[in-house]
Parts: sequence; C-alpha cells; structure tokens
Amino acid sequence: MDKQGQEMFAQFILQRVQEGKEDEAKAVLADNFRKQDEGSFAKDDVEGFIPKMLSLLKPDKVAEVQAVVAQFSGNFNK
Repeated sequence: MDKQGQEMFAQFILQRVQEGKEDEAKAVLADNFRKQDEGSFAKDDVEGFIPKMLSLLKPDKVAEVQAVVAQFSGNFNK
C-alpha cells in the first residue's frame, strides 16, 4: 500500500475507533505501515492486526471495518 493508501486507510480506521483509544490505534497502524515500508510485513502481521484493531473499534463499526480489512488481507499474497 502506498503512502496515500495508508493515509486513507488510517483515517477510515481512526474515524471508527472508540473515544480515548485513538493513540493506541495510531500506534498499531504506524507499526504495520512501518513494516510495509520496510518490506517485512507478512501474513502473520495481518492476522495480528485484526484482533488488536477490532478491540479498539466502536462496537457498531466492527462489521464495517472487518469487511474492509478482509478485502485488503485477501489481496495480501505474502
């Protein structure tokens, strides 16, 4: 994912995060984006990201985010 895609994804996620959990969500996103930029992002990272991020979301936004993450991770072939 390029920088613009990362920014759009981050904004999408952050708009759906529980109040007070924004900093934790930003840290999870930053770690994943760093690994992508380094070329070390792997399937295990995708699988670890999902439960971490879902725990930070507003309950009514979980299904929406799961659908988007599934689309991104489904395209991940590493």
